[in-house]
Amino acid sequence: MPQIKNVLAIETSCDDTSVAVVNSDNRVLSMESANQDKDHALYGGIVPEIASRNHTYTLLPLVHRVLSKAHLALQDIEGIAVTNRPGLIGALIVGLTSAKSLSMALNIPFIGVNHLEGHLLAPFLVDDSYAPPVDFTFPFLALAVSGGHTSLYVVHELGKYEIIGRTKDDAAGEAFDKFAKILGFDFPGGVKIDQLSQTGDPGFVQFPRGMMSESSLDMSFSGMKSSGMRYVQSITEDEKNKNMNSICASFQEAIVDTLLGKLDLAYKKYRIKNVVLTGGVSANSRLRAKTQEWAKRRQITLAIPPLRYCTDNAAMIGIAGIQRLNRGEMSSMGTGPLPDYLKSDFVNEY
Repeated sequence: MPQIKNVLAIETSCDDTSVAVVNSDNRVLSMESANQDKDHALYGGIVPEIASRNHTYTLLPLVHRVLSKAHLALQDIEGIAVTNRPGLIGALIVGLTSAKSLSMALNIPFIGVNHLEGHLLAPFLVDDSYAPPVDFTFPFLALAVSGGHTSLYVVHELGKYEIIGRTKDDAAGEAFDKFAKILGFDFPGGVKIDQLSQTGDPGFVQFPRGMMSESSLDMSFSGMKSSGMRYVQSITEDEKNKNMNSICASFQEAIVDTLLGKLDLAYKKYRIKNVVLTGGVSANSRLRAKTQEWAKRRQITLAIPPLRYCTDNAAMIGIAGIQRLNRGEMSSMGTGPLPDYLKSDFVNEY
């Protein structure tokens, strides 16, 4: 079977619309994304109907822009990769319908991709300013942290992903955004917490670190969020405003300590020297810095994709899709959107 050289990748699992062209060398030839933060800020969170509608406005113009930037025509595309799970059903439908239409019109294969697999493979992407660490390869430990998912994996090889730990309640990004809302910040508030924390004292408030006394690799952030709410309710508005930066730094430190504590526990258990930090929350500056310090101390090869490949993006869908297409896999026109991943996506789904 001839190898596919270029794929067009589409990501519409939540509120970011993203399109990319990725080639068989894992190189991102072009990528364009559009976020909807301003449209959802009024409601304090993502409104699925608004997200779906906005995808319909932005997706096709993005397709034209990425092809133009890559100096390619539609006829140069040999396959389509599209997120079909997990995500908001209405949002996924927009991307999936567009992918199927292009597949039929161009008579080329398409494949539905697990969004989480994209995050796990993102470190292998290449462009003019990023490449993975030299000799970085399978197997590796991965900490994937986002607004909807927070999990630890052993990534054995392409298509073989073992879940070894996950949050039992809120995802870390969700905890950030909910605490930001308690503090009165606009959505999404996690970035604001990171910014204010730069000049705050991370030891100002001792927020709890959930499940840290256990040998389990699972995590919990709901108690931390509840503790944060109780603390804010216990102080005056003036006290909150006066100490805002330190309150933010303390909450951020609790989340980072929890994530790194579980990652270190996973390393001690599996002794795998290659580690990946990925997902939208890996954009957090404190998490990046402390993970880099930890990796240096443990003499671990650490791969952290640049910010553009950590948040929801089409390039990561493209790398997962083209590798699967070049293994002979493809999806049928009956493939639908799914709100969750498939049990078969992971070797030990639990």
